[in-house]
Amino acid sequence: MYQGPPLQQGQPCDPGESRTLRFLANTHVIPVPGSRLPWNSYIGVEGASHNNLKAIDVKFPLQVFTAVTGVSGSGKSSLVRDILYCALGREYNQGRMPAPGKFRRLTGDLHRIGGVELVDQNPIGKSSRSNPVTYIKAYDDIRKLFSEQPYARMNGYGHSHFSFNIEGGRCPECQGEGVVKVEMQFMADVILTCESCRGKRFLPDILEVRYKDRNIYDILEMTVREAIDFFSSHDEPTARRIAERLMPLDQVGLSYIKLGQSSSSLSGGESQRVKLAYFLSRENSMTNRLFIFDEPTTGLHVYDIEKLLKSFSALISKGHTVLVVEHNMDLVKCADWVIDLGPGAGDEGGSCCYCGTPEGLAQRSDLATGLALRSKIPVQQ
Repeated sequence: MYQGPPLQQGQPCDPGESRTLRFLANTHVIPVPGSRLPWNSYIGVEGASHNNLKAIDVKFPLQVFTAVTGVSGSGKSSLVRDILYCALGREYNQGRMPAPGKFRRLTGDLHRIGGVELVDQNPIGKSSRSNPVTYIKAYDDIRKLFSEQPYARMNGYGHSHFSFNIEGGRCPECQGEGVVKVEMQFMADVILTCESCRGKRFLPDILEVRYKDRNIYDILEMTVREAIDFFSSHDEPTARRIAERLMPLDQVGLSYIKLGQSSSSLSGGESQRVKLAYFLSRENSMTNRLFIFDEPTTGLHVYDIEKLLKSFSALISKGHTVLVVEHNMDLVKCADWVIDLGPGAGDEGGSCCYCGTPEGLAQRSDLATGLALRSKIPVQQ
């Protein structure tokens, strides 16, 4: 890799194996798509006047990748989260949904989708025992696989014995967390490894059940990439199915996280990508949906943005719609359609300044997003 002072513009360097240097040296860049997907159906918001929005009318294309851009404070979240998401959630009766911001009405092809999903950076589970493998439902098959092993059958261990959410096989001292929390009255709580199970989360008898010389703790300590290689190398249908269920985590750039990693240790960007992996894993069973992503590139390396774009393409190929609120020009340049709000922030924002392709926006030297996009898209003089 590289270690040393920051590189200067024009300074020659050998990127070697460093992905970061490859992007800095422009030896590897995210390519601009050769064509943009056309669209002929949309969902429209008319009279959006929430917060600083200036009673604007906006059409959001369906079954393509759309980016909503603009400087901070231009009204992007007010339009997309506060109005579009909440209004559609109520339109499709998706449980308790906050009242949308002020707007006149929804228009367009509302029948073309069956719901809306906001993929944000909130934690993936309310319990500290939740983790990526339980969230994407792959752990059900892992528990099934272990319950079918000879030692488990001989001792009458079922699926529930390999769960850390219910009593039976989990450590009773830490209740399957592997750690115990010592509450300090005037200081931060102290987290200690459970002395009873030594952090392994399960009773000793449960840990005696092995699949290919690995117990349930060993499996949960594997990274996503290690687990995919492990399960795909065996012929049992359940093992193959586990590997297939884990693939979406690898596709969104999370091959390095552990299967049993606590959801509380995941960053906001990682939590967002786990949610995306969940939707990718069940895309064949869903009606067409509008997926809203709020700044999905936060905390991502450029290399991981490429994987994110492939995941977006996978959703769109299944008939879904991807809508992102984004500042990263590497992502914006790959969108099929861009909606730019502004031109400024606060009272100087709230107008729809541009709707069209990224190439057209790059031509707009009067807009901040257009100027920023010029460094990514060649502009015809």
